[in-house]
Amino acid sequence: MIIAYANDHSGYPMREEVLKILRENNVEVIDHGSDTPNRVDFPDLARLVCRSVLEKRADRGIMLCGSGIGAAIGANKFPGIRAGVCHDVHSAHQGVEHDNMNILCLGAKIIGPWLALDLIKAFLAAEFSDDAYFRNRDAQLARLELEISRELYERHAT
Repeated sequence: MIIAYANDHSGYPMREEVLKILRENNVEVIDHGSDTPNRVDFPDLARLVCRSVLEKRADRGIMLCGSGIGAAIGANKFPGIRAGVCHDVHSAHQGVEHDNMNILCLGAKIIGPWLALDLIKAFLAAEFSDDAYFRNRDAQLARLELEISRELYERHAT
């Protein structure tokens, strides 16, 4: 599996632990993260991770900021991205299985490396369900993204 990864300055203290977890789980990493504790804007990092996933250079993404919330907000601006903040193992795998989550967002100030290990392993091992209910719901989300994009385009085009 190939993971597009990014951390901002708040995620920097846990950066090496997360990268180590990924390496130990035989994951290839496209590293878009900050390698210094200097302030960096997460929307720029979200753009890099999401484009890696959307352009199929990465299978999924992991983003690490202070709470995980900023990362998820930035990532969810991209049609086709399903980013979720997960601080429990159940959400980390169910988000993939039921909601086709393709970006895992973690809060470095909320969890420690030991929980990050469990969350990342659950995220990596999970697969989107073949159940028609969940496939239909995913298609509904895709149609909603398209509908909203068209409405915004039409408003701004006139």
